[in-house]
Amino acid sequence: MDPKDTLHGYLRTQRLALAAKLDGLGEYDARRPLTATGTNLLGLVKHVASIQLGYLGDCFGRPSGIPLPWFDDDAQDDDDLWVPAGDSRADVLDLYRRSAEHADATIDTLALDAVGDVPWWGSDRRPTLHTVLVHLLVDVARHAGHADVLREGLDGAIGYAPGNDNLSDRDEGGWAVHRARVEAAARTVAGLPPV
Repeated sequence: MDPKDTLHGYLRTQRLALAAKLDGLGEYDARRPLTATGTNLLGLVKHVASIQLGYLGDCFGRPSGIPLPWFDDDAQDDDDLWVPAGDSRADVLDLYRRSAEHADATIDTLALDAVGDVPWWGSDRRPTLHTVLVHLLVDVARHAGHADVLREGLDGAIGYAPGNDNLSDRDEGGWAVHRARVEAAARTVAGLPPV
């Protein structure tokens, strides 16, 4: 497979994995802060849509024209990481879809050695599309991993992506036995008594 096709394929898979973590959730669970820093599932999707438009749009002279008011000068820090009550889940998912389409068009149009301009990277601000794709793929995968953990903590839903859970074939009891085995090993190493 062509290197660009490989990177693009993995990026698409990670996008799907992240968005799938919203499936079946009510509005509260999709939006509520699940960490002390406010990390939430719908906010992760909004953030990925936003950074994708920056890296694979503006940075390669291909602005999308999609307004991102959470990046305006008067916006508060981290406004790209949560969704105000007035914005619907459908709005965020539409932004995510449009952002992916715009990013995909950039990937399809440019060669891997095309040079962009990422001002916030300082002295390394002139990376190739290849470098930016690797960076973005890692970032999206990192956020998809956050979403995996958050979703499991919410309702126990586990698995990698639709149609590919990438997990051992265990039922709930099998997972409980596995977890107990991991817990026992940690307690032994820490010098704690068994439970």
